[in-house]
Amino acid sequence: MKRTFVLIHGAWHGGWCWDGVASKLRQAGHEVLTPTLPGHNPGDDRSGITFEDYASGVTQAVNSTSGGVVLAGHSSAGFMIQAAAPRCADKIERLVFHNAFVLGDGQAQFDLVPPEVSEGMTAAAKASPDNCVPIDEDFVRGALMAGDPKEIQDDLISKLNPQPLALFTTKVATKEFETLSIPKTVLFCKDDASLPPGAYLGMAQGLGEFDLVEMGGGHQTLFTDPDKIAEALQRIAD
Repeated sequence: MKRTFVLIHGAWHGGWCWDGVASKLRQAGHEVLTPTLPGHNPGDDRSGITFEDYASGVTQAVNSTSGGVVLAGHSSAGFMIQAAAPRCADKIERLVFHNAFVLGDGQAQFDLVPPEVSEGMTAAAKASPDNCVPIDEDFVRGALMAGDPKEIQDDLISKLNPQPLALFTTKVATKEFETLSIPKTVLFCKDDASLPPGAYLGMAQGLGEFDLVEMGGGHQTLFTDPDKIAEALQRIAD
């Protein structure tokens, strides 16, 4: 059955991180949208980006379809789709949280990381000309892509953009999201070293009832092994 997938990228990334996944899904006959959100194109003015820009970007992408959408968010996009889903719920068939941050009402992403991390990232953003957190190559290589070949790490790093700080610091309202009856799936690559063990599945408990699909792979499996993620998304949609 033909499906419509809207795939949302997380911090520092753009829609390009889903290119391999989207290609595989399109080959199978599906419609796929991989929007790059405001501030995430090279050359964008990032200085005034707000969390509302992200939520609106996701909403617009879903509303541009005829409906029956499988809406998936990776990493920080987890709470973007929490914010956007109530605005376009009539078009969403299923929500997929892929190694994603899930927030409780009134929480920000920085509430879920150690203070020394949030303080360091905030200081780096304040020192930048556009209030953005720069790319930390050591973190990418040692956590997001731990164990991946250097040339693949280099490829991803070359595509990343500085991240507007507002994504991490904005307190997100999720009360409306909690009332939705849209089916939810957590797609979890269990070798992810970007957070302590159990962190992602711990956050996912805030979703209430959900289906769990687990597989091997790290945080960037959508980039390093896109066929694997595409196949999982097709199974989830079916």
